[in-house]
Amino acid sequence: MQAKDSNPPDGGYGWVVVVSAFMVMGLSVAVLKTFGLFIVEIQRHFDELASTTSWITSVTIAVFHLGAPVASSLCVQYTHRTIVISGGLLAFSGMALGFFGLNMVWMYATTGFLQGLGISFSWTPAISIVSHYFSKKRVLANAIASAGECAFAFMFGPFFQWLISQYGWEGSLLIIGGIQLNICICGVLMRPLASSCLLETSHCETETPPGNGASRRDKEDTSPNMHKTFNWMLVRRTEFVLYAIFGILTAMSFFVPPLFLVPLSYRLGIDESWTASLLSILAMVDFGGRLLCGWYANLHVTKTIHLLAMAITLISTSLMLLPLANNYISLAIFTGFYGFSFGTTVAIHITVLADVVGMPEFDSALGLFMLIRSTGGFVGPPLAGLIVDVAGDYRAGFYMAGATLALSAGFLIVLDQLQQRKKRGSKIRTKPEKSALPYPSLDILKHQ
Repeated sequence: MQAKDSNPPDGGYGWVVVVSAFMVMGLSVAVLKTFGLFIVEIQRHFDELASTTSWITSVTIAVFHLGAPVASSLCVQYTHRTIVISGGLLAFSGMALGFFGLNMVWMYATTGFLQGLGISFSWTPAISIVSHYFSKKRVLANAIASAGECAFAFMFGPFFQWLISQYGWEGSLLIIGGIQLNICICGVLMRPLASSCLLETSHCETETPPGNGASRRDKEDTSPNMHKTFNWMLVRRTEFVLYAIFGILTAMSFFVPPLFLVPLSYRLGIDESWTASLLSILAMVDFGGRLLCGWYANLHVTKTIHLLAMAITLISTSLMLLPLANNYISLAIFTGFYGFSFGTTVAIHITVLADVVGMPEFDSALGLFMLIRSTGGFVGPPLAGLIVDVAGDYRAGFYMAGATLALSAGFLIVLDQLQQRKKRGSKIRTKPEKSALPYPSLDILKHQ
């Protein structure tokens, strides 16, 4: 095989992988986003407090994030296909066992732990393999794949309500578990890139002459399986640490609007039916933002990290202005701005991570990034709730989220400046090598 075969296809069968990842996003994360419909039913069945039953979702989210490094480590040891199939089986097991509904501890272990682990083992390798299959069109491919979360969440809301009304919450869990088995089919379609070709390329690169160092680095960026062990040492890289801090701050803020948007609308006296439409608006503009941002970023008019910084700034601004809304129309407008900006952020933040660490380290970086970012998800909602309790107004939570996002944009700016400085330094170091002529006689002729 030739080394050039190891380059990302940037199309072809890669689009089959993108569609598969689109389905995986919908059958995993979208189920998590709409699982709140079951919380009330489970609470009634076991006659428990809302805080007790809500721990099911908390356990799912925690295991989803904490399992990401494990999933990434298994991806570099085995294949993305194998881990996605395993995730589908785990997700099915969680829902199927939850059907028995023995007690709350049972629900924590099944629809909480097993479901969270299944989502983690499905989502992490699915989003990772898309980045391996694409280079020039990576942003567009990631945007399309991530849009599955929005599309399925929009459909799952009424569908899950219908299931509960027809089969009860226990039967609905069993049916949803059966639907999640389709994750395994999607995993089968995620064909690994030829590892033998990559190994051959890696072997050839070790024998590359000293003068071809630049081309050797380019080839390393397109070889996803070069590193067969999970690289925990990424936490020592300044660029990764800066981006991880950005991830923590954004996670602290992204969970706030879904928590306080509905209570704020009730405080404004908006009817319950109109309030529900705000969530639909949020899902639709989120979907549009992901696709539009993916298309624009694919034009390569703007650097992805600059585009991400602009999107974060727009989210921060919309959250700071949202509390000024005093009726349904103004609240819907600001919600739309937030949803669209959020969609653009989700569409490109994984691509920026790949740009920061390079594709050889991407699997390890994705797992570590998810793990570190989870701390923001754990701290953000309680902190915002505390601020709301002290202020006595839900608007305070939105101000806190907006200010935190503005701070996160600052870390992106610092990261971009650091990357540009290193790039200029590498150009200065390589410039004498490029200008040197291989033969002394030609050097003499040059100065005559």
